Amino acid sequence: MIFTHVSFWVFFMAVMLLYSFLYQKNPIRNAFLFAVSVYFYYKCGGYYFSLLLISVLINYLAGRSIEAGKSATVKKAVLFAGITFNLLLLAYFKYAYLLVEWVNHLFGASLKVHNLLADWTNRISGSHFDAAQIMLPVGISFFTFQAISYIVDVYRKKTPAVRNLPDFGCYLSFFPQLVAGPIVRAAEFIPQMYRRYRLQREEFGRALFFIGSGLVKKILVSDYISVNFVDRVFDQPALYSGFENLMAVYGYTLQIYCDFSGYTDIAAGVALLMGFQLPLNFNSPYHAVNISDFWRRWHMSLSAWLRDYLYIPLGGNRKGNWRTYINLMITMLLGGLWHGANIRFLLWGALHGLALVLHKAWTSIFPPAKKKRRAVSFAGLLLTFHFTAFCWIFFRADDMDTVTEMIRRIFSVTPSVLLGDMMFSYNTVFAVIFAGFLAHWLPAQWKEYVCRCFVKTPVAIQLVLSVLVFLLIYQTKSSAIQPFVYFLF
Repeated sequence: MIFTHVSFWVFFMAVMLLYSFLYQKNPIRNAFLFAVSVYFYYKCGGYYFSLLLISVLINYLAGRSIEAGKSATVKKAVLFAGITFNLLLLAYFKYAYLLVEWVNHLFGASLKVHNLLADWTNRISGSHFDAAQIMLPVGISFFTFQAISYIVDVYRKKTPAVRNLPDFGCYLSFFPQLVAGPIVRAAEFIPQMYRRYRLQREEFGRALFFIGSGLVKKILVSDYISVNFVDRVFDQPALYSGFENLMAVYGYTLQIYCDFSGYTDIAAGVALLMGFQLPLNFNSPYHAVNISDFWRRWHMSLSAWLRDYLYIPLGGNRKGNWRTYINLMITMLLGGLWHGANIRFLLWGALHGLALVLHKAWTSIFPPAKKKRRAVSFAGLLLTFHFTAFCWIFFRADDMDTVTEMIRRIFSVTPSVLLGDMMFSYNTVFAVIFAGFLAHWLPAQWKEYVCRCFVKTPVAIQLVLSVLVFLLIYQTKSSAIQPFVYFLF
């Protein structure tokens, strides 16, 4: 059950129908949203919904215990236990294979992974899940980080502990952003659960616009270039020329942005229809003029989480330049590891960490001018864009052999006589890639103007336009619905 499948919209309409009878009573509304969110997760992740319930219960009790702690020692002990539980849960399902491989290599052991949850489920329900294989639960990285931020913020007294278990369950499992973010802070979301439901006409229009733009990004852009070009080249780069490999990297650079920002646009629109505002997660990241600017624009909820709960506790930039550089590298290496237990993600994080260190060192020696020249900003944009595109090779490739082959191919010379044939053969795909980047690089005020125009139209016209866009998307989609990229993390 994903946003781009018709089954989700049938589910959502049923939820909104029942919601219309419950929204005026906040406790009942929150309990209802918790229940439908657990059902949604069950449809996405099967029996792993039990992990979500366990996480809700443990972190709810941790928050209450931290707030009620009689001494600083007790509060710290509960905080440490809560963080340890969340990290062990994440590590078991995400890094078990890597850890077992390291132990076997270092000590000559022959350990094997064992899925305890599958084993327990088989014993309780009589099912027959394979206990010799650990499958990654959908969205575990997102709700685990969200849970950690909650108990830390309760400890720091930035937010009070939630008194009611269903209310906390609603916060941690809210289905629009449950499986792929954004990572929502308690101070941003929990107060909204106790406000009176209100959906103004402008908010309704923006919600429809977000949903429509998200579906266009995902299905008409991301899925199309993925299925018809990018996946083919990344699967077998040796069969394609250097130019085709380069265009596949550009294509994936657009694909992952449209895929992930498309998801968060739809999540924001769906949440807004239910009276909740989610934080902005993308702000035209390929407009960035340096790598620090990129990370202020890309996956903003994760960037802010890494800054507030890892980089700053490590010391941030308060202990001298060299300590700052080390903290940046640690943060980005762990940020890469958050995406997966693979050397490719560590290298991706290391490259970004190194770039942030170099940018930090450069600006400490040559402070940026208050008013940059356009040529300098444009050069910075081009450099940043191509650096991030290069790093996406490590992120997307299936293994390091693919990375090596793609880089070798890209820097090989493609005969000019073949370029015209390639442009003709891939004319539609390249046109979509060009149009996607062009739309992305349009000034932000132009995009906001289009949104305002849609919001100001009569509601009847908004609904008609939304239905037409919905039908157009599903009539012109190129293949079966593709899963969102960040479902893998």
